Amino acid sequence: MASALCRTASRLRSIQLCRRIRVSSDLLSASSPSPACISDALRHGDFSLPRSFFSLNCGIELMKMDQRCLLSTSASDTTSKPDSGKSETKSSDKNEKSGGSESSDGGSDQKNERASGKDVRGGPVSWMSFFLLFATGAGLVYYYDREKKRHIEDINKNSIAVKEGPSAGKAAIGGPFNLIRDDGKRVTEKDLMGKWSILYFGFTHCPDICPDELIKLAAAIDKIKENSGVDVVPVFISVDPERDTVQQVHEYVKEFHPKLIGLTGSPEEIKSVARSYRVYYMKTEEEDSDYLVDHSIVMYLMSPEMNFVKFYGKNHDVDSLTDGVVKEIRQYRK
Repeated sequence: MASALCRTASRLRSIQLCRRIRVSSDLLSASSPSPACISDALRHGDFSLPRSFFSLNCGIELMKMDQRCLLSTSASDTTSKPDSGKSETKSSDKNEKSGGSESSDGGSDQKNERASGKDVRGGPVSWMSFFLLFATGAGLVYYYDREKKRHIEDINKNSIAVKEGPSAGKAAIGGPFNLIRDDGKRVTEKDLMGKWSILYFGFTHCPDICPDELIKLAAAIDKIKENSGVDVVPVFISVDPERDTVQQVHEYVKEFHPKLIGLTGSPEEIKSVARSYRVYYMKTEEEDSDYLVDHSIVMYLMSPEMNFVKFYGKNHDVDSLTDGVVKEIRQYRK
């Protein structure tokens, strides 16, 4: 729009200038004096005619120069405008090409950066975030594995050794009983009061476990006497009342230790004492009169008041059994 207005203004100026030039040329042709008149006027000293003539010519020449300048500027405007349009289009094309090349270069640069392992701005995941994610995952796996191993070690420790803690009360082990001693006399729990005693439940036809446990008990009794000076009474209670008669029990206990007391009784009496001391026993398959009795393999340490103190399983040897009993006796004295 602005270029159209400029072209229109320049055309109007050129038209007005052409009209002025035509008028001035007509005036010049009509009133221009001849050279003879000019020479006569100069000869007589009249300079007004030559002066007007020169001023008119100068004005006309100036108007012609203006016309040439206007025409040249208008022509240059008209010629420069398409050139400028072309140059603009060329520059825009160049810019587009350069932009395309830059974009292509940018794409190639991005590809090169991705190939070289550099971060790409605007990407969803960077190498730093990937590294942090990997480090966090590795830390969680390490922590879980360590806690799992620690938990397994705690379970193993607890299963191997039972932790001793403060007692919340007395164990419901022990109670009154009425049985027959191996010499034929009736005895109760009161006959054992006043002395420390260790009770073991078994049967005389036991092939291996009962003899091994009674040998261990007899050896521990002697060592306890040596270490603490305390006489501990060993007691054997039969869980096979059908075969273990008084005479059978007497002959059996004397094979292990002279102080070992053997007790037996009726099936109901044995069942009652076994229930009081939480002892398990049961017959296995019978073949005629030969059978075995499955039972608990436990020794019970009883105080002089016939109160339960502690039990010792098969895993204790002579030394550990001796040390354990001596320790309990010393704590009891305190």
